[in-house]
Amino acid sequence: MKTIDELLAEGVSGKRVFVRADLNVPLADGQITDDGRIRAVLPTVEALTGAGAKVIVASHLGRPKGAPDPAFSLLPAAERLGELLGKPVAFAQDTVGPAAHAAVDGLEPGQVAVIENLRFNPGETSKDDAERAAFADQLAALADVYVGDGFGAVHRKHASVYDLPARLPHYAGYLIATEVGVLQKLTEEVQRPYAVVLGGAKVSDKLGVIDNLLEKADRILIGGGMVFTFLKAKGYEVGASMLQEDQIPVVQEYLKRAEEKGVEFVLPVDVVVSGGFPDLKAKEPTHPDTVPADAIPAGQMGLDIGPATAELYAAKLADARTIFWNGPMGVFEHPDYAGGTRAVAQALLDSRAFTVVGGGDSAAAVRLLGFDENAYGHISTGGGASLEYLEGKTLPGLAALED
Repeated sequence: MKTIDELLAEGVSGKRVFVRADLNVPLADGQITDDGRIRAVLPTVEALTGAGAKVIVASHLGRPKGAPDPAFSLLPAAERLGELLGKPVAFAQDTVGPAAHAAVDGLEPGQVAVIENLRFNPGETSKDDAERAAFADQLAALADVYVGDGFGAVHRKHASVYDLPARLPHYAGYLIATEVGVLQKLTEEVQRPYAVVLGGAKVSDKLGVIDNLLEKADRILIGGGMVFTFLKAKGYEVGASMLQEDQIPVVQEYLKRAEEKGVEFVLPVDVVVSGGFPDLKAKEPTHPDTVPADAIPAGQMGLDIGPATAELYAAKLADARTIFWNGPMGVFEHPDYAGGTRAVAQALLDSRAFTVVGGGDSAAAVRLLGFDENAYGHISTGGGASLEYLEGKTLPGLAALED
C-alpha cells in the first residue's frame, strides 16, 4: 500500500487529486453536531493543497436511496471543511455532472472542491459490478490521482472505495495509514493484559468480533443494550429490556468457549432501569432505579450499567496494557443513563494502556461527555470498519489500495 508521503515525494503540483474522505457527519436541523470526521481528513487535504494539488473531496452522507435528497446534502460538511482549512471550498451540486466538472475545471493549484453526496448516484452502492464500474469511470474522469482516506467506508464494496482506485494511481491518506497501524496493534502486536469493552444496542452486530477476540483478548467486558441477551443466556430475567432471543444459543456458546480458553467474560452486577425509553430531545428527569443484574423487575427496561458495575469495570481495566472500546454502556445521550459510559471513558484515561475508542457512538460519547479526545491513544473514525477488521475480514477499500 503506497502512502501519501510517496505521492508527495513524486510531486503533485497542478495534479487533480481525488480524495475519498468520510464526511458522514451527524446532522440536526441541517447543523453538524460532531465534526470529528471532517477534522480527521484535514492532515491529508492540507498536505496536498500545500504541495500545489487541485483537491477533489468526495464522500457519502447517510443513506439516500440513490437519488438526490436535500436532507443528505454534503453542503454543510463542505462549508465546515472550508472553515477548518481557513480557505474557500468550492461545492458542486452533482457528483459527475456539469457542476462537478465545472468545479474541478475551476480549481487552481492549492484549492479544494467538494462534490455532492456520492450516494445520490445509484452506481455508488450498486451490487451490479457493471453499474458500479460505469460510475467509477465517470469519477475517474475528474482526477489524475486517487487518495483513499475515508476509513469509515473501507468495509464497503462501493464504486468510490473499491472500483475507482483500480482506475487511477492510488495511495493511502494519513488517516487510513494511522487507522491500519492502530488495528495492527490490536491484532498483531498486542501488549497484555488486553481488555475489550463492547456495548451498543444489538448483540448480533458484535458476534463476529467477539468470536475473533476470544482468540486474542484476556478480558471482555459487556454493556449497552446487547448485555441483556447475555444476562438472559445466564438464566436471568431482563424485564422489558432489549433482547435478541434468537441469539441466546450463540451467546451461551461464546460464554462456554471463553471459560474453556481462560478469557474473562465480565457482565454487569447491577443495572439502571426505568419504565420506558427516555425522551432524548427534552432530556427531562426520568427517576431511574438501580437494581441487581439478576433481579430486573417485570416491566422495567435496563438503560445503563449500574454504579457497582462501573466500579467493577474500572478495576478490570486498571492494569490493562491494551484496551479497545466499541459501543456505549447505556443511553449516554440522556444524563440519567450516561454514568456507565462516562465511567468507562474515564477508566481508559486512568489506565496506563494503549487505548483505542472504536468509532461510532463511542467516539460521539467521548466528545458529548466532555472528555479530551487527544488524551486517548486513538479515536477511530470508523466503527463498522474497525469491527470488521478485528473480525479478520478483508476490507474491500484497503485491498483496493494495495498493489
